[in-house]
Amino acid sequence: MPDLFATPTPPGTLWGVSLGPGDPGLITRHAWQALQRRDAVWVYPARSGKTPSYALDIALRAGLSLPDTHALLLFPMTHDGEKLARAWLKAAHTVLPWLQQGRDVLFLVEGDASTYATFGHLARTVRTLDSRLSVRTIAGVNAFTAACADVGTPLAEQDDTVAIVPAAYGVGAVDRLLADFDTLVLMKVKPLLDELIDWLQTRGLLTGAHFIERVGAPDERRLSGAGLLALRGTKVSYLSLLIVKNPHRVRGERIKGCLKKEPPAPSIGPRSTLQETPVEDPV
Repeated sequence: MPDLFATPTPPGTLWGVSLGPGDPGLITRHAWQALQRRDAVWVYPARSGKTPSYALDIALRAGLSLPDTHALLLFPMTHDGEKLARAWLKAAHTVLPWLQQGRDVLFLVEGDASTYATFGHLARTVRTLDSRLSVRTIAGVNAFTAACADVGTPLAEQDDTVAIVPAAYGVGAVDRLLADFDTLVLMKVKPLLDELIDWLQTRGLLTGAHFIERVGAPDERRLSGAGLLALRGTKVSYLSLLIVKNPHRVRGERIKGCLKKEPPAPSIGPRSTLQETPVEDPV
């Protein structure tokens, strides 16, 4: 007979565990400690049942071992909203019983879980099914910051502006950003790579462009400047990006400093003066 007065088991937490873009050395201490837990469930995404999980591969190359309970979640590469919604719902129903039993579920994510990651979709769907559930994110190294380190170029300096854009918006949309940004990070460049290379040449940007494929993985590939021309007509990984430095941007006037002085107060008498006092600008 069930104990009607027993304290209910609190639900578990869904964790987005960021693993960095591919180099196991970029796994943070926080993520590493979380992955040492043997009581938690691991789940990891893949595009299909025939495609290995890149996130899981990072963890295994780091020397980590799978816990007793783990599962592959399918997130198909498609822009079909209905197919994506079905995949997110199926994944949510897979992890929900574990969470409701009080077990924590660790969702392995390449790169950073808050940047163009499937974790956000899963988290929202799970919370829709059970609003009691807690969701936490362990931050990680982004692919584009790791790529900049690999090619030896800063992402931004001083007051540079940066745009991070999926290339799927098209070359025209990317081109319109040149007036406002010093650095463009173009994600998911595979479908438009030839067009982007032509655009880089036309705009005089090829010299400051860097292509990085599978950054941090054993088979990482990177090409810079005129070397990008060799990519025309070739197949590249979905995990590819472009860093484009834009030397042609004309900058407008910028506000300098964060201190200002109050105007002098009116004189009260011939022997009274008030000194100007610098005050902090309320920024």
